[in-house]
Amino acid sequence: MLCDKSDSKEVTSVLNNVGDAVGVEKRLWYVAIVNNNHEKSVQERLERLGHESYVAKQRVVRIWKNGRKGKVDKVVLPSMVFVKCTEQERKEIVTLPYINRFMTNKAGGLTNGLSKPLAVIPQKQIDTLRFMLGQSDVPVTLVDTPYKLHDRIVIVRGSLKGLEGEVLETAEGKSELIVRIDILGCARMSINTIDIEPVR
Repeated sequence: MLCDKSDSKEVTSVLNNVGDAVGVEKRLWYVAIVNNNHEKSVQERLERLGHESYVAKQRVVRIWKNGRKGKVDKVVLPSMVFVKCTEQERKEIVTLPYINRFMTNKAGGLTNGLSKPLAVIPQKQIDTLRFMLGQSDVPVTLVDTPYKLHDRIVIVRGSLKGLEGEVLETAEGKSELIVRIDILGCARMSINTIDIEPVR
């Protein structure tokens, strides 16, 4: 298993999101919670309103009861839509009827002593998740179990070439790739040990 912990401390609390330009709010990735099986339609609605959004999905082969096979997009994170917006835009988005709420950072301290801060996902972790889901030939699942960390490795061949993380051996002796997505857990997929090398 491979767990990229390089961004493990990058989930932040949202207080004053001022970007590089003075007085201009920075757009950050928030996690909108929506009704199950509505992720794609919510993404489309948000994009029609001009908000960059992302649903974590992967193309997989599905076999129907009649034996027919076909490729479908499977949502990997049910009920979650990533939205890149400013804090002011987020306050407007949360009032939309198809947005239930925004995910909070359970590990963060209380904001004003009243509530947990909002979860913010770093751009690098969004990019890594998109890359894994778009390039992997095997199913990717997300787990919230903490992993014991071992050697840092990089994938050297195949569609995920260049992806770094850490490797753990499973009980069956197979290796799995784990990439940490803070707040959400770790993305996991099977890999072949001949496709990896230690990071130098």
